[in-house]
Amino acid sequence: MAAEKPAPLKVLQLDTIRLAHDAWASIGEIADIVVPKATNRAEFIDECRAGTLDGVTVAYRTFCLDVTGPIDKELLAVLPSSLRFICHTGAGYDQIDIAACTVRGIQVSNTPTAVDEATADLHIFLLLGAMRNLTPTMRSVREGTWHGTNGEAPLGHDPEGKTLGILGMGGIGRTVARKAHAAFGMKIRYHNRNRLAPAVEAELGGAEFVPQLADLLGSVDVLSINVPLSARTRHMIGAAQFAQMKRGVVVVNTARGAIIDEQALVDALESGQVAAAGLDVFEHEPIVHPGLLKSEKTLLVPHRGTSTVETESKMEAWAMSNVRQAVLEGTLKTIVPEQAGLAF
Repeated sequence: MAAEKPAPLKVLQLDTIRLAHDAWASIGEIADIVVPKATNRAEFIDECRAGTLDGVTVAYRTFCLDVTGPIDKELLAVLPSSLRFICHTGAGYDQIDIAACTVRGIQVSNTPTAVDEATADLHIFLLLGAMRNLTPTMRSVREGTWHGTNGEAPLGHDPEGKTLGILGMGGIGRTVARKAHAAFGMKIRYHNRNRLAPAVEAELGGAEFVPQLADLLGSVDVLSINVPLSARTRHMIGAAQFAQMKRGVVVVNTARGAIIDEQALVDALESGQVAAAGLDVFEHEPIVHPGLLKSEKTLLVPHRGTSTVETESKMEAWAMSNVRQAVLEGTLKTIVPEQAGLAF
């Protein structure tokens, strides 16, 4: 008598599929897809406790904060014991407690490089807009006062020949450097945990490695922030760091808001130590510091770094490829660095 075919693994779908529908349909051919009924965190926790999600092995998630909130110790305590993989859509994964997942034997993946071009493009937009001092006139033209009620708006600055300091030379940081140097001839200096290979530095216009953060801060016209958020990088840029910068520096952040102490940034903008800031991310999203909202020196965007059809399609498809590999092979294509090399 032939052995019974094993039942397909169960995949937990957290949040909707926006674009990569064909890729998700292919997941349905190799696994049973389970969709929770919960619409908020409390309901999701109750659903987990009721056992209706038992048996799921892989979870596919986007930034589903409305349904689950962060993947923290509280949530991990109630998630099905069968769960072994979390496949996250996005390069940043600070909403997931990786250490707690590791203790529970859950492997986590993200989607590096898929976000590089779109995020770097928005970064360059914010860099140019902040350098050119566009916020006051963007506001005044909508208010019907053309250059503003006080007459001609203050002049901005050209990027050509300026020094761009990049904090964090991962995929996005390198893409920002490449675009800024190729388009505007900006000089690239960078601070990173590890120096890039000489060939990569050459490709980035002769990017110069600066081992000490303070030396980078004091030597650049624009500071570009591209590090992931962690305990090490939270408030990495605060009052002491702003004081080390050249007066009139421009700050651009498309990484995570909490890397900057926002009150310290507001103070630096008010004093003129920082001439302008281009921000796509904020410390307490969706709440924005009132000092940033009020300032004429800030160009603000509501976390739209990856918001293109092409990039979000790539991110979803990449995360789904991790789901596929987890289902078929019991491994991940792009496990997060903190778990690389660990035995599970």
